[in-house]
Amino acid sequence: MNTDLNKIFSDIKARHDHILGSRAYRDVNARRRKEEDEDVMRSRFAVDRDRILYSGAYRRYHGKTQVFSFTNLIDEEMTNRNLHIAYVSQISRTIGKYLGLNTELIEAIALGHDLGHCPFGHDGEKALSQSCYEAGIGHFHHNIESLHIVDHISRKGRGLNLTFQVRDGIISHDGEVHNTQLRPKEDKTEAEIEAYIQAKKAGNSVQWMPATLEGCVVRITDTIAYIGQDIEDAIRFNILKREELPAEQVKYLGNTNSQIIETLIKSVIVSSYEKDYIAFDEETSNQLLKLKKFNYKRIYTDENVKQSNSVIHRTMRIMFEKYLEDIETGNTESKIFKHFLNHKTDDYLHTFQPAEKVRDFIATMTDRYYNEEVKAYMLPWKG
Repeated sequence: MNTDLNKIFSDIKARHDHILGSRAYRDVNARRRKEEDEDVMRSRFAVDRDRILYSGAYRRYHGKTQVFSFTNLIDEEMTNRNLHIAYVSQISRTIGKYLGLNTELIEAIALGHDLGHCPFGHDGEKALSQSCYEAGIGHFHHNIESLHIVDHISRKGRGLNLTFQVRDGIISHDGEVHNTQLRPKEDKTEAEIEAYIQAKKAGNSVQWMPATLEGCVVRITDTIAYIGQDIEDAIRFNILKREELPAEQVKYLGNTNSQIIETLIKSVIVSSYEKDYIAFDEETSNQLLKLKKFNYKRIYTDENVKQSNSVIHRTMRIMFEKYLEDIETGNTESKIFKHFLNHKTDDYLHTFQPAEKVRDFIATMTDRYYNEEVKAYMLPWKG
């Protein structure tokens, strides 16, 4: 049977490779830190995609905030991290198909790029970063934690052994940076990734590009996927009315999420076709930047959002210190032991210091789990 499967797979793979554009990253060039036998039915990037898809970290996407903290606990139609990942995957594969790129590599990066998000999205990230910095382990960044999860936390600490190209795409996805063009750094090394991690933890600003065009597509798509959806969620949450959207951006980009997505996708495809970079056209890029600034002013810094931020920052410091004390005193009844450390390999336990273990435990939590831990500690029920 394996002989027949090998022949079928070889035929299909040859056809797939034949339709890829000249700038697509070929599966045959993918590399892992630990060599493995080839899969009978799947390409290397398809294997990576499936390892991410079936990981515990991926399953927890559903319970994590995208923008509006606590709202998913009462309104399950508000966008959660899982929906955002699905949007990034679908949009980036569409762009990749039109540009003749490797959609299996794109999908693997897209599915894994936000695995390191802690509870309550970017608000939680800022709070956790402060606690990490005070504990002496450097700033917390979700893209760095995403790579850390697939390398050192998944599979009880053994890691997923993903290809370099997927791992690079995961850590290089920063959609908060507004670049005119995304031009891949094709000769990137493991040493450069490690240097980037240390620089970011130290609080330094670093110019950073993915190693592949596929990674660039996911990075630009991250913005496409969230910019209009955040507006829809803000309207649903009653902190914004559609008629308040800026007229200039509405005229150019559209006034619904679907219109904005369509405009941005078309711009990327036309501007990037047969190019060695990924980009919007100049006018679309300018209008998108203005819309980002509008979102920041009217959505991300809204009073309702700020109010939840104060709760997140207060409780994050308390819980970080609690778990750190639990480790240092050997409190094996703590959830950090029962639900995390007791299920990790000796290699993980001996490699990372207590504060890093606390960081990793909190980063893997869903919003609901974090809420329950806060309530259990601060409002203990004595029954």
